[in-house]
Amino acid sequence: MTEETPGFEEQQPDVPSGATSDDAEPKAAAPGTPGTPEKGAAAPAGDSDRTAGLTAQLDQVRTALGERTADLQRLQAEYQNYRRRVDRDRVAVKEIATANLLSELLPVLDDIGRAREHEELVGGFKSVAESLETVAAKLGLQQFGKEGEPFDPTIHEALMHSYAPDVTETTCVAILQPGYRLGERTIRPARVAVAEPQPGAQTVKADSAEGAEAGDEAADAAGTAVDNKENGGPDEG
Repeated sequence: MTEETPGFEEQQPDVPSGATSDDAEPKAAAPGTPGTPEKGAAAPAGDSDRTAGLTAQLDQVRTALGERTADLQRLQAEYQNYRRRVDRDRVAVKEIATANLLSELLPVLDDIGRAREHEELVGGFKSVAESLETVAAKLGLQQFGKEGEPFDPTIHEALMHSYAPDVTETTCVAILQPGYRLGERTIRPARVAVAEPQPGAQTVKADSAEGAEAGDEAADAAGTAVDNKENGGPDEG
């Protein structure tokens, strides 16, 4: 059994008579009491500083983004120019290589042309020659130079010169060796014989034309005089 100690009693808080235990708890401070934050009060200064710092960082990021975007656009433009330059150089190198190859074949093509003119292109040699000409044509080789066309020093090379009464300008009268071109590139000019109008031929033609005109005028004047005589002549005053 438990022995109770004399004089020991559980102490209770002093509560005024007529008051409940709820009254013993401290009441919340009423609004407006010093030390109590009110609703709608201004934010602390630390929040404003933090907002300003974030805005400054955002501006820096935007500036850096604009610079990086400009750098990327510049690099892209340089790359596009580089690609176009490489493609253009590749085409030029291919044309030069093809032109060099076809230049070495031109003497063979000349021999084939002379054999065809002398009707010696027969048998197996004819088949080989035609196959070679077909391959050269597929590579873009074009032959030019015809008799009777005007002389052009950019594509013709005059090896012989003469005068002819039936031409009005410097004309190719004979094709000694045909020319060849690859696209816009002239591999070999056409070697031709040219003829020019005879000196003084134009002057003679001009004199003849003037004489003919004078004769026509004289004939017209004579015809007018005959008509006047037949009609009794002009009336005298």
